[in-house]
Amino acid sequence: MSFLDFTSYDTETWTTFFKDNWLVLVIALVVLFLVIRIVKTVVKWAIVAALVIGLVLYSGYSLDDVKGLGSKVMDNVKQEALNVMVGDGKDANYSLNKDGSYTVKTNNVELKGEVGASEVKVSIHGAPYITFQIDGVIQTFIDQAKQNG
Repeated sequence: MSFLDFTSYDTETWTTFFKDNWLVLVIALVVLFLVIRIVKTVVKWAIVAALVIGLVLYSGYSLDDVKGLGSKVMDNVKQEALNVMVGDGKDANYSLNKDGSYTVKTNNVELKGEVGASEVKVSIHGAPYITFQIDGVIQTFIDQAKQNG
């Protein structure tokens, strides 16, 4: 799974951050565990959320950095899904459902969509579904599954 490949992440930045802020992180973890163990109400989760937000703000990373990381992960997941589709296209089975939707299945990928829609939901190795726009590779995968039967 390429989205678990951390070689493209800047480990030097994270290492420096952990070295510079290890004491604050340890104190935050101790406070977090104490809050979770002691407080038994909804206030507990508000305190936990405030602590996590405080750590993120203290780390110096902006929300744009966090969004960038999220989009990078999604790009890696999409690339992995496309790679699996290309490899499994010859084994894909297309089935039209009674409600007008269709399903394309292989051993590794399950794709669900509505006929004529521009989006499909893709699940890789039984993971939760992720919505993708139908592009050339996905359309080719669907067409190949139709030809397979």
